[in-house]
Parts: sequence; C-alpha cells; structure tokens
Amino acid sequence: MPRMRPWTLALAVALLAGPAGAQTLYKLIDKNGKVTYSEKPPKDFDGKVVPLDIDPTRNTATLPKYEPNAAPKGGIQAPGLPPGAVNAGAVNAAQERVDALRKQLQDARANPREDDYDHIGNAGGGARPVLNESYRKRVAKLEDDLAKAEAQLRRVEGGR
Repeated sequence: MPRMRPWTLALAVALLAGPAGAQTLYKLIDKNGKVTYSEKPPKDFDGKVVPLDIDPTRNTATLPKYEPNAAPKGGIQAPGLPPGAVNAGAVNAAQERVDALRKQLQDARANPREDDYDHIGNAGGGARPVLNESYRKRVAKLEDDLAKAEAQLRRVEGGR
C-alpha cells in the first residue's frame, strides 16, 4: 500500500468536509474494497454505491451566549469563577436594583399621589388630608423590597 503524503491527507479531509452541507452523499466501494465518497452518483461505476442521507441539522446544539459579567441564574456564584470570587455583573445588577428601589421609596414619600389621601373633617370646611391605608401599604412594600435587595447585595458582595 503506498504511503500518503500530508497534502494528500489534507485534500482528502477537505473533500470529505465539503459535502457536510449536502443532502445526499454517496459511498463508493469498488471491486477491490477501496472506499471513496462523492456528492454525485457515479456513472458506469463497477462496484457498490451506497447513498448516505445527510441531515445537516443533526447533532447540533445551540449553546447559551457566554457573558462573563452577567449575573448567574439561580445563584450568586458564576460558573468558571473560583470559589469566593465576586461576579461583577451580579454586584452591578444588585446595586442597580437597590438604587432603583431607594429612588422609588424616596419619590413615594416626597410626592404622594392625589389618591393617597383621605379627607377627614367637615365636608363644608375644615377637612384635612390624611395619608390612607393603601399609601401606607405601598410604602411598606417598597421598604420591604428595599431591605431584601440590600440583603441580596450584601450576599453578592460577600467576597469583597
């Protein structure tokens, strides 16, 4: 059997890689048992022709896009980071959440809406506005959400 040169092997690999996008590949086996592959069926071939149906979508996977600074889903420790390392994306996301909730709470306290008041007193005069229960519940929820967000930020910053 003759020895193959490196460029011959490279050519053979390139020819085999080319038909990967084809729908049908043909395996040709001659009378001496030599196997070759072709994209087109041969004419006047003195041997066995085996059509191979190729599905170009088979054995493929769509992987999620890797974002090194993204906050991990379902936990604080990002994959690939050594134990105790801080994920900058998770810290930034937690800090942004805390800042947004602080702003919402400050705005709710400084600027109650018209429907946040009940008027107590005489209808003809002397009635005074009093913050109602729905306002107090809304502010209490914002305070609770802020406390939870601050706790999450402390957990994420644990390595600092």
